Amino acid sequence: MARWKDRVAASDPGLLRLTAGLRTVGAISLTLAVLSLLGADVDQLVSGAVASMVATFAVREKKRGGQAITLALGLVVALVSVSLASLLSSRVVIGDVFFVVFIFCAVYGRRFGDRGTALGLIGFQVYFLSLFVAASHESLIGLWRVIAVAFACSALTRFVLVPQSSAGILDRLQQAFRARLAQLLDAQLELLDAGPHDVEKALAHVREGNARLHESALMIQGRLDEGTPDASMAGLVQRRVADAEIAAERLGLRLLTARGAERADTLTLHLPGAPVPEAGLLPVRDPAIDTLRRDLTALRMLVRYPGVTGAQAAVNAQVRNRLLGYREEENLPEASEPVQDVFRAVGEAARAVLGLRTALEGPQDESDDSPETARSREELDAEDVAIGAEEETAAEEETGLRRPTTRTAVQVAVGSSLAIVGGELLSEHRWYWAVLTCWIVFINTSSTGEILVKGSRRLLGTVLGVVAGIGLAGVVGQHTWTAFAVVLLCVFATYYTAPLSYTLMSFFVTASLGVLYTLLHTYSLSVLVLRIEETALGAACGIFAAALVLPVHTDRRTNELLVTVLDRLADVTEAAVDQLSGGPPVDLLDQARELDQALADLRAATQPLTHPVTPLRSRRDTARYVVALLETCAYHARSLAATAELLPTNPSIAADPRLRDVGQRILHNIRALAEGASEEPADVEVLAGPSIASLLKPGVPGTPRYGQVTDRVLRHLQRLDEAVLGLARPLELPVARPLQVPG
Repeated sequence: MARWKDRVAASDPGLLRLTAGLRTVGAISLTLAVLSLLGADVDQLVSGAVASMVATFAVREKKRGGQAITLALGLVVALVSVSLASLLSSRVVIGDVFFVVFIFCAVYGRRFGDRGTALGLIGFQVYFLSLFVAASHESLIGLWRVIAVAFACSALTRFVLVPQSSAGILDRLQQAFRARLAQLLDAQLELLDAGPHDVEKALAHVREGNARLHESALMIQGRLDEGTPDASMAGLVQRRVADAEIAAERLGLRLLTARGAERADTLTLHLPGAPVPEAGLLPVRDPAIDTLRRDLTALRMLVRYPGVTGAQAAVNAQVRNRLLGYREEENLPEASEPVQDVFRAVGEAARAVLGLRTALEGPQDESDDSPETARSREELDAEDVAIGAEEETAAEEETGLRRPTTRTAVQVAVGSSLAIVGGELLSEHRWYWAVLTCWIVFINTSSTGEILVKGSRRLLGTVLGVVAGIGLAGVVGQHTWTAFAVVLLCVFATYYTAPLSYTLMSFFVTASLGVLYTLLHTYSLSVLVLRIEETALGAACGIFAAALVLPVHTDRRTNELLVTVLDRLADVTEAAVDQLSGGPPVDLLDQARELDQALADLRAATQPLTHPVTPLRSRRDTARYVVALLETCAYHARSLAATAELLPTNPSIAADPRLRDVGQRILHNIRALAEGASEEPADVEVLAGPSIASLLKPGVPGTPRYGQVTDRVLRHLQRLDEAVLGLARPLELPVARPLQVPG
């Protein structure tokens, strides 16, 4: 049962998709039950179901008080929207013009945050609902009653039947993080033992595990402010999650290195399809491999079962003590140096797990602690005291048509106008499907390429959904409640699969529409075929408007995001190197998370370039390579930031002033890359130089050596330097070699 719960938690972090599906289905079911008791007809039942669905999914604010206010305002907007749609139903031209203006206002409302987005979405969808059920002024009073019931049922479901607090979501996200960490350790065990024919598959599982763990960390980051009692607690959880993520990725790198004859390239863990070095195809051959396998399994047990009691708690304490001993070179097995590095990484991961548990669950029983464990706890406690409050900086906001919400509103208005004209040429009664598609392809997209990909996915899902709708309509026939049950299943599947696949979401929406048409006695094969035609037309109008009206081309969008990522990378690197050189402490992990978010935005924006069907293969490979190199840079920058934050509290780490000079070339190169990728590229070049490890030689007389941590800092700087230099080639920047001085 525990393993099954872990799988559910890992597949749906925070149970957000499950909650969204249950909440929407619950609201619709309650609305149908109330309306049926009030004697509503089928048209009103359909209207109530759609209205309750809209009222449920549109509200995305995190605090319950804000949700209640938005729902109340949403009811007012819905009543106004349905009234206008009903009164203008007989005035075609005026109604169409007003609809376009209404669409512009609904999209423009996004600039006012979650509430503006929700109210705009409610207004548009209810107006669309009025067109769908052919509302008129005679049916207006009945529709008011239906919408009021729908919103009341949505509120009851949200706040009573399926409640969801920010603290509860954060707690479930933390459980998901643990589950995904355990899954990553499973993948690393698979990599340890994989044979020549299985190593590529095992490495792919490790890459996937790293990506899923990082996704969970970002989701936790987004919920910290609302889910924790104060900024200090938020900073503590943020640090512990970052430590665990970095330690897990470092452990994977050490395992990959242990398989080969030389240190593994970090890029191998981030580039999809990157081949395993030939030297790493064979399993690890070392007398200590059985001990390593046992310790990895034990580490996974500590992650998966943190809150056990009784005899198992004593076993966990013994395991934890043994693993933490590896951090201080205690009881390291006789093995080759790469394999011993894996044991050290296991010790660091065990420390991260201990810190994660302490942050999430509070003080622990320390009666069974070994001296090594006690020292680790002291380090963690000292770090906790040093955590400061979070500081926020306001970003410069664009104005006029350059503001994304204004630009998108104009594009959607133009595309919708074209969709209305074309849709009415196809059908004077169902033209609104084209407008709906045009609206939807612009949601959560920022470039022409993203709109093209989303439009094609919606069209594919619609075609497949029409086929399914034909079958479902034939099965349910005129059995009203059976049909509503099928619709509810489709609605649940829609919201459960939405974050995973837009094609699947469109499939379930269209399949449910086939059943709704049956209930409304308007079902026919020609209607569903018309649905495909209107969808294709709406997608085409959206793409046309995006390409010709204030366009944001994919290249421009990705270049802007690339510059943002490089700027964030420079900020993190500069702050980390400065602190490692003896500078004043700053909030490094917040800067690291800003880098991660910028990189996530870039990754999403490059989807049109990396799509499997793209005809530009070399461009696709270049985009994947650049993103993978940036992920490598981000990993090493996060690691430097995490190490730098230990300086004020950890006695085994000391600042080294020489690092400031070493970091200057890296910072110069990062900023040169940013300038080269900007809209107005400057005449810049990237500077190559000698190995960073050769510039700082621990052990030279008169030069202090600070142990494994200093070595680790040098490795991260060296890898960061190499990855930054690697970006020069795909970004087509010249590389200047250092001058050789004779003699």
